[in-house]
Amino acid sequence: MQIMKLRLFSFLLILSFTSLLAQYSTPNTGVHWTLDDIAADSPATVTVSGNEYTLHENLLVELNDSLSLDQNLTLKIAPGVEIEVKGYFSSDADEIIITAEETSNPYKGFWMYDTSEIYFNNTLVEYGGGIRVITPNFLMENSEVSRNTNSSGSSTGGAITFSNGSPVVRNSIFKENVHPALSSGANSSVAIQIENSYFEGNNTSNNNRPQINMGPSGESDSTRIINNTIIGNRDFVMVGGLSVSSMLGVTNNFIVRGNIIRDNRYGITSLGGTSKGVIENNIIEDNDTEVTPMNGGSGISLYNTGLVYVTGNEIRRNLWGITVIDTAMANLGSDDPEDFNPGGNIFSENGNGGQIYALFNNTPNTIKALHNCWIEGQESTAEDVESVISHIIDDPELGEVLFDPFECGIEMGITDLNQSNFMIYPNPVKNSFTIDSTEKGIVKIYDLNGKLIQSETKTTNSKQIQINLTKGIYLVEFDSGKTKSTQKLIVQ
Repeated sequence: MQIMKLRLFSFLLILSFTSLLAQYSTPNTGVHWTLDDIAADSPATVTVSGNEYTLHENLLVELNDSLSLDQNLTLKIAPGVEIEVKGYFSSDADEIIITAEETSNPYKGFWMYDTSEIYFNNTLVEYGGGIRVITPNFLMENSEVSRNTNSSGSSTGGAITFSNGSPVVRNSIFKENVHPALSSGANSSVAIQIENSYFEGNNTSNNNRPQINMGPSGESDSTRIINNTIIGNRDFVMVGGLSVSSMLGVTNNFIVRGNIIRDNRYGITSLGGTSKGVIENNIIEDNDTEVTPMNGGSGISLYNTGLVYVTGNEIRRNLWGITVIDTAMANLGSDDPEDFNPGGNIFSENGNGGQIYALFNNTPNTIKALHNCWIEGQESTAEDVESVISHIIDDPELGEVLFDPFECGIEMGITDLNQSNFMIYPNPVKNSFTIDSTEKGIVKIYDLNGKLIQSETKTTNSKQIQINLTKGIYLVEFDSGKTKSTQKLIVQ
């Protein structure tokens, strides 16, 4: 009897282990598959109820096959289950939701092989283990990747982790993921393009990684992070805004332009002697959740980098404005033809311990920093500017900062999109928003290419405006006839 019980236990254990490894693979015959096709071929793999599908076991799309989610649907995925793609995968309809069968017990995630080609559009991916992208052929737009909580899932570096090529993410939303929203490895070359997207409260693990954590771009292309909004959760005191770095000597070229970065441990950082690029026209404010100023809190931090041009940024209320550390090289403004930079950076109230630090040159290098506004809102003297810059005058071992001429004025920098004579709410928005102002005027909505999308006349203090816009970032302009100002509108 004891032997029979042992054999029965062994059989059940083998059966249980086999069940855990159950997988459905497409036949690799060049056939295009849908979820309905898989459900018909293998009812144990996918079940269907109306427009709701449930995936019960691992799914592999083979090299010569394709899987398309091409209608409005909800795909629920069982705990621990993973979708692997070697061929083509597309999720593209008006509204697709990919979520967990049990939100408290997440699925493993997605694994996109180097041979695959991937497209996400109008898709919500949530409550899984993220998307591991080895292929260079990846495009995501008008989508959302949020609340992916499986810390041991397919993608452990970020909600989406990239390995090579020039993937594209645009007009998308990333919120409350357990890991950073987007990441790549320290020794891989990923020249990602991230545009017009919204990031909030990612890396809920609250460890020392930013919401966007990109490694080197490689030699053939540049990382481009343009016109995004990156908002931190102030309870996550270890989480920065974004990093574009190369710590292992791989070439890294980057452009960080037109972003709004607020309420993180720090705003923008770059590390590594092979890193060089441009940081321009960003609004970097209130990145001060670091409790120990010597450990972080910079609006922009450059550590041991190659030459980085810093132009037209608005840097306010961080623990430090800009810190340039070790052997890093920076150009904040130059009239010389060989390295011309118009400057135009605006600094305000960046400081800690009762001291204002607009720029801290903690290197032996000379930094050109002409034509910047060092103390916003006042006409400054050279002594005033000197008091907010740390360099050779403060420590003879440090390099000099060349800051004269300096200036403040309305013509400098970019307009702070939130210092305007009207208020819009809610923001982010889906179908409508309200604009409040004591003045009458014309409300115009533009896309980020400057194309006029919609125009309304406002005749009362509050006006609700209905919209039918794809996900992304837009500009709302209010013209009262006396003044004209603009704010960003985020459409989810």
